[in-house]
Amino acid sequence: MTPLKLDTTCTIETPEGIRLELYPAGPVARGAAWLIDSLIRIGLYIGLVLVLGVLGATGTGILLVAVFFLEWFYPVYFELRKGSTPGKSAFGMVVVHTNGTPVRWQASMIRNLLRTVDFLPLFYGFGLVSMLLSKRFQRLGDMAADTLVVYKPEPRESAFIDSMAMTPPAGLLPREQQALINFAERMERISESRSVELADHLVVLTGEKGRHGVQKLLGYARWLASGR
Repeated sequence: MTPLKLDTTCTIETPEGIRLELYPAGPVARGAAWLIDSLIRIGLYIGLVLVLGVLGATGTGILLVAVFFLEWFYPVYFELRKGSTPGKSAFGMVVVHTNGTPVRWQASMIRNLLRTVDFLPLFYGFGLVSMLLSKRFQRLGDMAADTLVVYKPEPRESAFIDSMAMTPPAGLLPREQQALINFAERMERISESRSVELADHLVVLTGEKGRHGVQKLLGYARWLASGR
């Protein structure tokens, strides 16, 4: 389930000239995701107490260690594995760097360790104020780690993405062939208008403009990716 997106679109441009649109998630959706993750952790804590409680002092020691790792590394584990915790995933959100790339372990560690500061003085007071003052809804941990919590891009209509393999013009250099494949791979992350704009620059190659030009480029990329 994905809440309605507010008009907080962030537009970034990659070194390859691809323009990406990111939609930062607001405090209400992120708060609901945090609540789901908290309930999951509480359920795990209760299960651990029931299992380890019979072991006496040894069980208590193991429980404290387990609680520590669950509290601090639960979000890091899921962010590195899937890009988002179960709570964020339920709302269609993912953690990324501000340039749109998947979050790496250093940034994930920083943003989650600084949850302690964001929580102050009570119930994420600093974090909420920070998100409300930020155009990209970044809490203090996000600012320090240079990360964003954004909604996952919605899949395009298959009629636009899918295309038949087409033999590209002869004489394409390896880097030009790779550029076509990269273009096709990024289709789901760029707007339709931007993809058409990029394709129109290659009208000399395709002989077509607009969606027909995009379809030809995708056909060339599919042919090249198949290794024919």
